[in-house]
Amino acid sequence: MTQLSVKPRKEPLLVRMKRFSAFYLFLLIPLAQVIIFNYMPMYGIQIAFKDYKMRRGINGSSWAGLEHFQKMFSDTTFYQVLGNTLRLSLESTLIIFPATVIFALMMNELRAGKFKRVTQTITYLPHFLSWVVVGGFVTQVLSPTNGVLNFLLVKLGILDQPVYFMIEPSAFDAIYILSSMWKELGWGVIIYLATISGIDPTLYEAASIDGAGRFKKVRHITFPSILPTVTTMLILQMGTIMSVGFDPIFNLYTPGTYSTADVISTYVYRRGLLDTKYDYTTAIGLFQNVVSLTLVLLSNWIARKATPDYRIF
Repeated sequence: MTQLSVKPRKEPLLVRMKRFSAFYLFLLIPLAQVIIFNYMPMYGIQIAFKDYKMRRGINGSSWAGLEHFQKMFSDTTFYQVLGNTLRLSLESTLIIFPATVIFALMMNELRAGKFKRVTQTITYLPHFLSWVVVGGFVTQVLSPTNGVLNFLLVKLGILDQPVYFMIEPSAFDAIYILSSMWKELGWGVIIYLATISGIDPTLYEAASIDGAGRFKKVRHITFPSILPTVTTMLILQMGTIMSVGFDPIFNLYTPGTYSTADVISTYVYRRGLLDTKYDYTTAIGLFQNVVSLTLVLLSNWIARKATPDYRIF
């Protein structure tokens, strides 16, 4: 006799909301934040297509069509900051991203519990420092008058005289990458350590019985287990290729390093807030966000074609 399975009836949304009202109340604050700071500002996108005047407002300003986009693509300074943005983003992706994964694997292999906790604490703490503090610290370390780095390089005979690294365009990439890595590396490993903690311990026990060492366990068990997480984080990282953080650049660059350090976010800050070119900078921001969204969708499509389980949507 064929046994028929009965699909349980799904509760109406209002009933579920009443039953779990406490949990839904917790969602109100983040939901309001997303609506206020993410969705409501979308109304201002039309500024990119208008000759915006503050006294007339958004609705009262006349339409300019694609004038600001034409100006953007004919602006040599825009191409310079676009190149700087892409260069610094790619360097971060190629250096900091794999360094975070490697550091997480190394942290997992530490057996001394106390030493591991101390190491985690030391590497996590810089994340909670403001970039204003980090920028001041880096400036002091690289100072030509009382900086530790110049003192050591001169004493070791590597330099004949102190160098003001903060105004050297060629030195900015290294300053940005190293300071960003020092600040965020420890914080970035948290999600990978959380994933590693969910790996079945019997896999390691079976590997030990088969004579596998630490390196083989990492290669054949740990890394494949966190690969979906790594892929997801890489896809999300691709969405930031066009948006190097404003805070680190603003607190590390100087007028002497504009040629290599000026990125889209700092350029928009100067042209938009200081020069009051709101319509032009809105066009730049719209272009930046459209490209970022395209990169995320493209990365997810590639991941889906390669391995369907590694996609994020």
